[in-house]
Amino acid sequence: MTGRPKNIRRRMFLQGAGAGFALGALGGATAAAAHPGNAAGRGKADLLLHNGRVVTMAGGFEAAEAIAVKDGVVQAVGRDSELRRFTDARTEVVNLRGRTVIPGVNDAHFHPMGLGTNQPPLTLDLSREAVSSIAEIRDLVAEAAQSKEPGEWIRGFGWDQGYLAEGRYPTRHDIDEVSPNHPAALREWSGHALWVNTEALELAGITRDTEAPPGGEIVKDGDGEPTGLLLEGAAGLVSVPPFTEEEQRRGMRMAVDIMHRYGITSITDAGVAPETVDLYRDLQGSGDIRQRVTVMISAATPGLREALLGVREIETDPAWLNAGQVKVRVDGVPTQARTAWLFEPYVDGGTGAPVLPGDSLEEQLATLHDQVMTSHELGFQVGSHATGDRAIAAALDAYQTAVAEFGGTNLRHYIIHGDLTTPEDLERMAESGFPVSFNPQIKRSLSHQLVDVIGRERTDYQWPYRNALDLGISVGSASDAPVVGVPDFRAGLAAMLTRTSLATGEVFGADQIIGLEEALATYTTAGAWQDRAEDWKGTLAEGMAADLAVLDGDLQATPSEEIVDLPISMTVVGGEVVYDSSDDTPSTASPASAASGLAKYMSSGCCDA
Repeated sequence: MTGRPKNIRRRMFLQGAGAGFALGALGGATAAAAHPGNAAGRGKADLLLHNGRVVTMAGGFEAAEAIAVKDGVVQAVGRDSELRRFTDARTEVVNLRGRTVIPGVNDAHFHPMGLGTNQPPLTLDLSREAVSSIAEIRDLVAEAAQSKEPGEWIRGFGWDQGYLAEGRYPTRHDIDEVSPNHPAALREWSGHALWVNTEALELAGITRDTEAPPGGEIVKDGDGEPTGLLLEGAAGLVSVPPFTEEEQRRGMRMAVDIMHRYGITSITDAGVAPETVDLYRDLQGSGDIRQRVTVMISAATPGLREALLGVREIETDPAWLNAGQVKVRVDGVPTQARTAWLFEPYVDGGTGAPVLPGDSLEEQLATLHDQVMTSHELGFQVGSHATGDRAIAAALDAYQTAVAEFGGTNLRHYIIHGDLTTPEDLERMAESGFPVSFNPQIKRSLSHQLVDVIGRERTDYQWPYRNALDLGISVGSASDAPVVGVPDFRAGLAAMLTRTSLATGEVFGADQIIGLEEALATYTTAGAWQDRAEDWKGTLAEGMAADLAVLDGDLQATPSEEIVDLPISMTVVGGEVVYDSSDDTPSTASPASAASGLAKYMSSGCCDA
C-alpha cells in the first residue's frame, strides 16, 4: 500500500492560538508504506515537526526537538538546527510550539468491528456515559421499538451493572413491556454477558429446561425460569442477525477514524473469522482505511488447521496486515459474572470454569492443547484470553508443551488480559519469554466493583505491572475496545501511574504502580515486540515507521492524574497525517461526547473522497 489513500483527506492545521501549528506547503510529496528493514530516505523530507519534544522511546527518555519524515519512515531525529538541512520548499513544516511527539500507539488487543458497529444508530449506546439506570435503558429500548418494524431486532451495547442506579442485574421483565414485538439483545460492556427480552428467548427456544454450553450460564430466577441474562457461551444460543456487508465496512471505517482520534496507529484485531483478512485487504487496497493491523484468527474457527493453511496462502504486506496470530479463549472474566477460572473461590463461592468446548474438564484442556499445538505447528503466534489464575496456568502449560514438541520460542505466544497471573506463573513467563497484554483502562473503571467479587487482596493485585516488569517480562497494554467505550491510552497511562478508581478515586494496588517511561513503553515498544515487529516500528529512530501522535502539551511534565486531559492534536500513520484536531471534534471533549459525536459518520461515512 503506497501513496496517499484516496478517501483519507489531508487535514490542514489551522494557524493561530486555537490550533497553534504553523505549516509550510506539502507540495507533491507522497508517503510510501514503511516496510521492515527500510532505510531512511535520502533527499529532502516530506514532513518536519520541530520546536517540540520528540519522545523517541529508542533508548533513554530524553526528548529531541525535531523529527523529519520521508517516504513513510523516520529520516532523522535531533535538534532543530540539525534538521533544517532536510527541508526545502516542498517540505511540510509543523511548528509544534512545545507539544509532545510520541510513537504511535500500538493497541495490543482490540475489536474494531465491534467498536464501529456498536455506535448509534446501528446499536443503542448503553454506556455509563449515556445511561445511569435500568429505567433509562428501558426508555431507549421503547424509543427504538417505536421506530422499527415488528420483528426487527433491537441491539444495544455497553451497560455496566456497577454503574446502574438500581444496583442489580437487569432482567427480561425490565424491557418486555416496551418491546413485546421486537427481539432485543443488549450486550454488557465486557462482552461476556447478554441481556435479552422474552421475545428473543422464545425465538432462540430457550426455556427452563435448556442446557447452557460448557462454561456458559443461563441465569434463572427462584422459580427456575430464565431471567433474560445469558453469560459467556450461553449468549451464543441467541442468533442476532449479522450486520450487512455495507454496515460492517462502514463500521470498520468509523472504528479506524476513532483510532486516529486517539493516536492509535497499530492494533491487534482479536478473534476473527478468516474472511476478515480479505475484508482488511479490500479496505486497505481501496484506500478506505490507513491502519496497521495484526489479525488474530479465532481458534474456535471450524476446521482450524485447514482454515489456517488457507490464511497462510493469502498475500499481504505484513507492514500493514499481519495475519499470523491465533486467539484461544480459555475462560471468562472476574467480574460480577464470575466466569474467570480461579484456583481459590470467589468471595461467595465457586471458582468459575473454562469456556472451551468439551463435556469434561479433561476434554476442555485437550481442546486447549490441540488449538495451541495446531497453531504452533503451522507457525502461528498464539494469544490466549485468560483472566483467572487457573486459566493462565493452563494456557502456559499448553505453550510450554508446544515449544517442547516443536521448538520455536520465537513465536512469542502470549497471555491476553492476564488479570490474576500468580507470582509463580510470572516467573515461568519470564523464563520462557512469554509476554502479556494487560488492560489498564479496564482497571481504572472496574476496580471498585471487584472487592465483593474476588476480595480486596486480589483486586489490588489484578494486573500486576510492577511485578511483571521487574521480572523482565514484555508487558503490553491494550484497551480491549469497545469494552472501554473509547480506546484512550491517556486513561491507560493514568491508571498505570496512579492505580486509582475512576468512580471513587481510591487506590487499588499501590505496589504495582509504574513510571511514565515504563507505562508509555507498554503502548509502543512492547506492542511492537508482541507483533514481532520491533525492528521497524514502535520507536521514532531513523529508518523506523513514521507512525506518531502529537499531544498538546509536555507529557513528561504533566501530573499523572492530568495526563488524560492532554488533547491529542495530530496522528500520523506511515508518514500520512490521518487526524488533525483543528479540523475535527476537539479531543478535549469527554469520551462519551467524542464517541457520540461520531454517530454522524454512520450516515455520511468517515472519510471524504
